[in-house]
Amino acid sequence: MNETQTTEDQLRTAFERMAANWPSEVVARTSIEKFSGEMVSSKAMANYDSLGEGPEGRIKIGRKTGYLKEPLIQWLMARSKLVNPEIVR
Repeated sequence: MNETQTTEDQLRTAFERMAANWPSEVVARTSIEKFSGEMVSSKAMANYDSLGEGPEGRIKIGRKTGYLKEPLIQWLMARSKLVNPEIVR
């Protein structure tokens, strides 16, 4: 770990890698578990959306719901905290 890298920088780096590995600019709600490393379920996302607490950039195509990747990353980061920053590489 870089001694000068803050916890926020470490989270940003991890989420940037997550986003870079996703093949599309859109994440379907049904794929949110795969996208988030199984940290967030599609059911939880539906609940957040129904409460008005989901990420900006939600889109619908027919009956399918998805999220624009960058606003989703921002939303996930805002809800994340790094518990053991010394083990992140």
